[in-house]
Amino acid sequence: MNRNNPLLRTFVLIVLFLLFVSVSVIIDFQPGRIMAHRFLDFFLSMAAMFPAAFILIGLFEVWVQRSMVEQHLGEQSGWRGYFWAIVLASSIMAPMIIALPAAHALQKKGARLSVVLCFIGATTICRIPMTIFEATFLGFPFSLVRWTVSLPLIVISSAVLGGIFRNRGSIYEPE
Repeated sequence: MNRNNPLLRTFVLIVLFLLFVSVSVIIDFQPGRIMAHRFLDFFLSMAAMFPAAFILIGLFEVWVQRSMVEQHLGEQSGWRGYFWAIVLASSIMAPMIIALPAAHALQKKGARLSVVLCFIGATTICRIPMTIFEATFLGFPFSLVRWTVSLPLIVISSAVLGGIFRNRGSIYEPE
C-alpha cells in the first residue's frame, strides 16, 4: 500500500475525525462535541446550497452560447475579459466553493485560462454581499482601498499565471 496516496490519506483523516467525534460524544468530551456540532451545521448549510448552484451552472452550460463566452471572455477578449470576469465574480452570492464549478463551466465554454483565474481571484475579493458587510464594520474607505489594491494585483497575477501555463502547454483544453 502506497503511503503517499492522497486518496488514502484523505480517507484515513476522515476516519480519524469520525472516530474522534464518536469517542467525544460517548465520553462527553466537550471540545469534540462542539467540533462535531459545528461541522454538522457547516455541512448541512453547504449541502443546502449545492443543488441550487449546480442547477444554475447546468442552465448556464445549456443556455449560454459558447460563442458568447468566447467573445467576451475568450482569447480575443483582451482586457474586456478581465472586466467581465470581475463583474461576474462580484455578482456571486454563495461561498467560494460554489465559484469553482462555475469557473470550470466558463473554461469549458471557451474562456481564456487567465480570465478564469481572474474570476476565481475576484470571487474571493469582491463579492457584493461581502463588501457591504465589510464596509458596514470597517468603513467604505477601507473597502475602496482594498478593492483598488487587490483588483489590479488579481488581474496581473492571473495574466502572468495564464501566460506561464499556456507557454508550458499544461492547461486544460476545453472540448
